[in-house]
Order: sequence, then C-alpha cells, then structure tokens
Amino acid sequence: MNRQRFLHLLTRLGASAALAAIAPGLAAQPARFPEPGKTLRLIVPFAPGGGVDQAARLLAEQLRKQHGLTVIVDNRAGASGTLGGKAVQTAPADGYTLLFSASTHVMARQVLASPPYDPQTDFAPVARVGEAALMLVVPASAETKRLADLLAAARQQPERLMAAIPAAGAASHLGTLLLARQSGIKLGYVPYKGTQPALTDVAGGHAHLLMDSMVSLLPMAKAGRVRALAISSARRSTLAPDIPTVQEAGVPGFAFESWYGVWAPKDTPAERVAAINAMVNGAVAELGRSGVYPALGIEPVSETPEQFRRYIEQDVQQGSDLLRMAGFRPE
Repeated sequence: MNRQRFLHLLTRLGASAALAAIAPGLAAQPARFPEPGKTLRLIVPFAPGGGVDQAARLLAEQLRKQHGLTVIVDNRAGASGTLGGKAVQTAPADGYTLLFSASTHVMARQVLASPPYDPQTDFAPVARVGEAALMLVVPASAETKRLADLLAAARQQPERLMAAIPAAGAASHLGTLLLARQSGIKLGYVPYKGTQPALTDVAGGHAHLLMDSMVSLLPMAKAGRVRALAISSARRSTLAPDIPTVQEAGVPGFAFESWYGVWAPKDTPAERVAAINAMVNGAVAELGRSGVYPALGIEPVSETPEQFRRYIEQDVQQGSDLLRMAGFRPE
C-alpha cells in the first residue's frame, strides 16, 4: 500500500471513529416535549366549581392558546385532597400528568394521622402560580363593626369566640391561627367540611368568625349576609378596596395569603420540569396581564422550580409551628 492510500485509509477510519463516538450522544438527545398530539392532564384534587378548579381551568385554556396544547382538567376529589395527589404521585414520571392544587397540599403530613405520601419528597415542584388574599368575616347581625372590636371581645372572654375552620391545615386554618397568635387572643375552633357550610353557619350566627378565600366570601359580604372586617394580604385588594388589611385594622406586621401551585411526580426529568415551568410561567403572566386571574383574587407569581421548592420548605415550617403551638393533633 502506497503512502497516499495509507493516509486516505487513516482519514476514513478517523471519521468513522468520530461518528461512532458521537452517535450515542445523538441518540441520547431528548425528544421534543411536549410531543405533538400528546395530552397534558392537570389533576385537581377538589370538586369542580371551586376556586382551585377555576384557577386550573383558566391555566389549562391559556396553555392551549399559547402553545396549542391539549390540556384536560381531571377532578379527583376526596380524602382531604390526597386522592388526587396520589393519582399524580403514582403516575408515570413523564411530565404529562400534573397536580394543580392549593397550599393545603403541602400540609398533608401535619394534618393527617396516616398521610399516603410526603408532599415534599414524593413530588417535583414545578411552579407556584399565584397568591390569594383571605377575608375575615363575622355575622351581619354581630355588634362587631371593626376588627379592633372583635379582638377586644376575644381578649375579654378568651376562647368564647368560635372560629369556623373549613379544612385542617388549609390557608383558612393557618391564617386564623396566625391572627390569634400575632394579636394575642385565644379563640375556639369549630371544624367544617368545606367553605360553604362554614360560611352558612357564620351567616346564621352559629359561629363568630371565618377567615377564608376572599373570592369565596365576597359575594355574601356584598349581599349583606356577613360583614367583612379585613383582608389578610399586606395591601388592599382591587376587588374590595374599601376593606382594610389586618395590618391597617390593628395587627401590625400581619400578612398571610393562600397560594396555588403545580407539581409533577418526583422522578420527572429536570429538563421536562423546566419546560413545564417555562410554559406555566408564560401562561400565568398573560392571565395576569389580561386581568383574568386578578378577577379571581389571584396575584400571579413567577418562580423557578428551585425557588418554589424553597418557598414550600418555609411555608411548611411556618404551618407546622402554628399547628404545634395551637395543640393541633393529626386526625
């Protein structure tokens, strides 16, 4: 073999070796996500029609508009929200089955005696989508006209005033505990199965106060069936600008809000979590700009998955401390 043919052969062998070396890398390139024609399933662990369900359906529709995705909202109510959570935890970790829930989701270990999973380790945080103020209401027939009057009455007769609690560990429960702690009062607590029965009892004078989602309580406040004393956020709401914040009404430094988020099964690939996060953040930003989310009392939030994970850690710690100091026992 002459020198020229030998060098040509080496060149060909080198090219073949290079192709062989990069071929595994080419094969390992991730497929487009989400794949054309695939459906995203957004599981909501509550019944249709509630605040969480409405927020999820608006997000699903916005994802369809912006990305051409087919997004199905699947309501799996029951077992204090853990039925839907379990459906996501055990789903394939491919990014196509997601959980849309409220802050209640992360408190399962604190409020259930036998939780079916650990919300912090058995799910991948994807995106926190929004915050929502709570509203404090009393019976319309009550002599209490201002939050200061309510707090004064509670100090005079500790544990006489009964606070309606729609769900253990929910924002309504934790917000009420925080109000009692920061204002130095002692309340009695009456558990209910949901906002509506709790609100009905407050309107009827069978419970003395309720702190829950502003968008859920505002219609009855506007109708005069209950009296709104304050909202829990640091700033007044555009939905009810005449109602003072708890801070303004006499509890300096008080600020508390519910929030909504999206989770995936824990082993979902990081690149897919990041892709979903980007899509959700973009959709939420548009829902904020268009006024759709603010009309529900939701202030849009944009965070990375890691920021969301850290937020959950802090939120669970605060909630755990409040429940412990109140002597709460898991059921």
